[in-house]
Amino acid sequence: MANAGKKKIVLTGGGTAGHVTPNIALLPALREAGYEIAYVGSEDGIEKELMHDCGIPYIGVPTGKLRRYFDVKNFTDPFRVLKGYAKARKFLKSYRPDVVFSKGGFVSVPVVRAAAGLKIPCVIHESDMTPGLANKLCFGAAAKVCCNFPETVAKMPKNKAVLTGTPIRAELFSGDRQKGLALCGFEAASDAASGSMERAAGTAAAEGTTAAEAAAKPVIMVMGGSQGAASVNEAIRNHLDELLKDFRIVHLCGAGKYDASKDGIEGYKQFEYVKEDLRHLFAAADLIISRAGANAIFEILALRKPNLLIPLSIGTRGDQILNARSFEAQGFSKVLVESEEEGILNKKLVSTVQDLYRNREQYIAAMTGAGQQEAIPKIMSLLNELAK
Repeated sequence: MANAGKKKIVLTGGGTAGHVTPNIALLPALREAGYEIAYVGSEDGIEKELMHDCGIPYIGVPTGKLRRYFDVKNFTDPFRVLKGYAKARKFLKSYRPDVVFSKGGFVSVPVVRAAAGLKIPCVIHESDMTPGLANKLCFGAAAKVCCNFPETVAKMPKNKAVLTGTPIRAELFSGDRQKGLALCGFEAASDAASGSMERAAGTAAAEGTTAAEAAAKPVIMVMGGSQGAASVNEAIRNHLDELLKDFRIVHLCGAGKYDASKDGIEGYKQFEYVKEDLRHLFAAADLIISRAGANAIFEILALRKPNLLIPLSIGTRGDQILNARSFEAQGFSKVLVESEEEGILNKKLVSTVQDLYRNREQYIAAMTGAGQQEAIPKIMSLLNELAK
């Protein structure tokens, strides 16, 4: 299927932003390498708008959800998957890509299977420690499977699985701490921690910061995804008085979860959702409290931010708990699992955060030595090899 001219790649994946964001992170490297890029996604999924914003040609195909439980749509969706397969195959046969890269989600199944039928090599990326159903259905058709966790690699054929980590958007590394503090209304010396400015000046000289910044309270960023995390939001707000004694808090609480009654509290700033300025808030954060979705925790890992993970544990297949436990075992994170004990967040939140900050350097050191770094060069190497 090789092309005589410019190399071509088809990207696929969709259903949630998590299945698209890593593809977006790959775009600059693919363009720099000279690839012509097209995207095959669902007819009306979030990936369509995101790819339009990136200027990538988009082909929508019918898709159906693959369910493990009874639903009337289980009788009709297989026909949508077959239609999606036929349309994906028709496009791939016409476009003649050299390689396909799939980030998963149900739309990827007909695309990967159609590519395999046309002898087009496929690279699949699996974000979670335990693969989702859509990726499981595609593994047999893949030339390589990129993994985030060493535990996943150990369970797959050695000639197929590669530990890469997740592609991270380059702009996240360009954050400005002072801009992040300003967005929150946090002045560098507005709430100096205990100790004199003279001692802070000594610390600053050693670390290359200003005396005012060295004396200011460290910043916690709380993030629960675009929809927020109700239990985490509640726990943070229940313990503001205790936490604000030692920290400043920027709280990404999620759409519709802003609490106006907390406005005006010194050292506490809420945002429902942040997009362009997220990089600056990351730069301003000394600690992060987060759910354990794969994209979020690998952004935290790449930025080497000491973190407390509170995985989503109710109404899921448990992938976030496994993700969090793996990061804990590798020394990257502290973990609190809500389902382990009634009211665990209220009982242990403050002490766990304090312990995390006291031992922050050991977490930074562990993250610095992580094997899941430089995902984009690793993935590009696989794609270039298969596209020859």
